[in-house]
Amino acid sequence: MSAPSTTPRSAVANSVWPRLEPLLPQIAKPIQYVGGELGAVVKDWDTAAVRWALMYPDAYEVGLPNQGVQILYEVLNEQPDVLAERTYAVWPDLERLMRAHQVPQFTIDAHRPVRDFDVFGVSFATELGYTNLLTAIDLAGIPLLAADRSDADPVVVAGGHAAFNPEPIAAFVDAAVLGDGEEAVLEITTIVREWKAEGSPGGRDELLLRLARTESVYVPRFYDVDYLPDGRIQRVVPNRPDVPFRVHKRTTMDLDAWPYPKKPLVPLAETVHERYAVEIFRGCTRGCRFCQAGMITRPVRERSITTVGQMVREGLEFSGFHEVGLLSLSSADHSEIGDMCSGLAQQYEGTNVSLSLPSTRVDAFNIDLAQELARNGRRTGLTFAPEGGSERIRKVINKMVSKEDLIRTVVTAYTNGWRQVKLYFMCGLPTETDEDVLEIAAMAHEVIRAGRAATGSRDIRCTVSIGGFVPKPHTPFQWAAMARPEVIDNRLRLLKQAVNADRSLGRAIGFRYHDGEPSLIEGLLSRGDRRVSAVIRRVWENGGRFDGWSEHFSYQRWVEAAAEVLPDFGVDLDWYTTRERDELEVLPWDHLDSGLDKDWLWQDWQDALGEYEQEDCRWTPCFDCGVCPAMDTEIQIGPTGRKLLPLTPVNGLRVPSDAQQ
Repeated sequence: MSAPSTTPRSAVANSVWPRLEPLLPQIAKPIQYVGGELGAVVKDWDTAAVRWALMYPDAYEVGLPNQGVQILYEVLNEQPDVLAERTYAVWPDLERLMRAHQVPQFTIDAHRPVRDFDVFGVSFATELGYTNLLTAIDLAGIPLLAADRSDADPVVVAGGHAAFNPEPIAAFVDAAVLGDGEEAVLEITTIVREWKAEGSPGGRDELLLRLARTESVYVPRFYDVDYLPDGRIQRVVPNRPDVPFRVHKRTTMDLDAWPYPKKPLVPLAETVHERYAVEIFRGCTRGCRFCQAGMITRPVRERSITTVGQMVREGLEFSGFHEVGLLSLSSADHSEIGDMCSGLAQQYEGTNVSLSLPSTRVDAFNIDLAQELARNGRRTGLTFAPEGGSERIRKVINKMVSKEDLIRTVVTAYTNGWRQVKLYFMCGLPTETDEDVLEIAAMAHEVIRAGRAATGSRDIRCTVSIGGFVPKPHTPFQWAAMARPEVIDNRLRLLKQAVNADRSLGRAIGFRYHDGEPSLIEGLLSRGDRRVSAVIRRVWENGGRFDGWSEHFSYQRWVEAAAEVLPDFGVDLDWYTTRERDELEVLPWDHLDSGLDKDWLWQDWQDALGEYEQEDCRWTPCFDCGVCPAMDTEIQIGPTGRKLLPLTPVNGLRVPSDAQQ
């Protein structure tokens, strides 16, 4: 374990490369630690007033394509006196060698020690990355506990969706940022710059206090948590008068003013996504009750069709990627998605550039989009997410799509040349029964029958993918009880039997699923409080690494750690996971403001239990979720009425000109 250090932070960060390079031939995939990708930036250490180390706490192949880290990396490095470099989780083979040879956690851009930076920013998309955070902190030589750190240590800042409840890692991080990061990192940079220029008055405590006073940076050490005898939280209150009672999320309103990434990173090693990704809009108001991303990113903010066209042109010219991903929580909901897809398809017709909509609503996909996406003859995979097998459960989760919509949409895809689609569902949803899950098999059978009838071919396939439901903070399901893993696993067994009951249809249906055990642990971490940090630490000390990877995840390790640690607090694993909360319970994240009104969330939870559907407020009158008035924001939608033409030849390709009209 690391011991607290008071050694001053290095004025000149020396590269660890001379010590790292001899270790690389001894490990798998050494290329991921080399750096030097197209798009990477190495700036002069001495001319930087503020230095950031940015981390996505997973392997290079998962972390490098992460859109959030790439955007912040570019935004920060555009500042003349700011330096930002990247670090990722190291695999256990390299971790062992680094410990043996005293090589610290390093950035891959210039291989500088993470501990020498001013700010160590970590972006969490999932809570299962928490053990990787501890590995990185410890390898860096930073004390694990924030309370033990000195002025010589970087400020550890958490961000990403999981930061909307950072309480389980409150012991390990100095601060957390809720919401959009583009403007937040610049504000933090300004505070750090000014504090350093003044001679670092008041030390680390003063810097953290200045961050907390913004009311948009959460500093856990300035808040105390009191508990009731039954284990519930009594209150969370500031422990000093100049700290706000509530911390508010950041919302970047004009996405056209933030057209990032302009220079996407092009990986040296194979990664999970190798494409130029453009976020065409942020936020979602569909109101799916399980979806934390849709709730916490409100309101909807669209990028204009012209900005998207410009980003695609410049991003492809810089990177050489052959695929463009039009990203959002529900890309087909963009008010100009038809013109956007047809314009891009026309511009890149005859080239090797393909388009994809990674997130597609069943009821938004139509034959025109299918034809545009397939215009270049390349058909990337199509994934539709009904989420629930029965119409009843889809009403509970507010996923307003009928079986007829799904069949019609999938048949459209098959008749336009696709031979395989993927359908995504969840298991373990509130009020779910065996019968709700078994209807997934019936739906998959109908998809294959309809596809064969429409195409006259038996050469079509459907993959059914099942994920475990995890209640998330700031959603109507934040009060819900989780189903036990054995219940989930039994329903999945029954579903597989039902899929294969008709051998002719079953052969055309792939079946992929995640069992209930990882979901239960994710549930512990997503709705946990500060007491859960002791569980995370125990798991990490017992070898927990890469818990998001099935081959590294150990359910037994988590269960044993919870059994060892939680009874001291009068609670247990079930208390955090399979217990339903009541309306008046203080939740660990109630002092962290996502903009959503808690009373509205509770009412939507009651509506779910009553199987009542809620409309999309983009197209209907406001139903008062609280976001727009609380955040001083508003929904931003098109259409702009502009197109992606005319076309001009550049480097032999047909691409949009700057004079789009």
